[in-house]
Amino acid sequence: MRILLVEDDPSLASGIRLALKSEHYTVDHLADGTAALAALTDGEPFNAVILDLGLPGLDGMQVLAGARRHGSRVPVLVLTARDAIDDRIAGLDTGADDYLVKPFEVAELKARLRALLRRSRGQASSVLECRGLRLDPATRGVSYRGEPIALSRREFTLLEEFMSHPGRVFTRDTLTRLVYGWDEDVESNAIEVHVHHLRRKLFPGLIRTLRGIGYVMDKTEPGVDA
Repeated sequence: MRILLVEDDPSLASGIRLALKSEHYTVDHLADGTAALAALTDGEPFNAVILDLGLPGLDGMQVLAGARRHGSRVPVLVLTARDAIDDRIAGLDTGADDYLVKPFEVAELKARLRALLRRSRGQASSVLECRGLRLDPATRGVSYRGEPIALSRREFTLLEEFMSHPGRVFTRDTLTRLVYGWDEDVESNAIEVHVHHLRRKLFPGLIRTLRGIGYVMDKTEPGVDA
């Protein structure tokens, strides 16, 4: 899962990034509201946004309002030192999906983020199940037909994207940004290598290649009715 963190406090941003990366999230960080709005309106594939309100450039409320006006439906968790009820109501009415007042515990941030992602997928549980696979974002566990499977961080992230959106076609560029974000130099065949490893560790028909288009994980076995 790829998260956009918009926070101008370097120490807090660093702590959040480390905490989320340890949970296998891909985290991109911006410290300026103007840059954040540009990222959210340029079609970058984020799964969720953690947004501070007190930002240079545009403040967080302006970023949120601008993104929603542009049609962005990405889930947004607002971080703020403003704990007045009117401020929280204003944020929710502007389009925030959840609100967390500073200071906060990292464990609560992680739990709220998991809940936010679960709601965005329309699921009551964060556990993903499809075609004999079971993936638990909270424990980072994966099993196939009851047998635990060890995956690397990148493999887990890629599988979580496919299982979150079965039947959706992903281009290689989209998957690269979801798995790696902005911070890393990526080999041109990195996604192909990860897909190959997932097929080998799980089963060959797990992910279909659509030549010249991208990849898709079918909801059911090809040729089998749901």
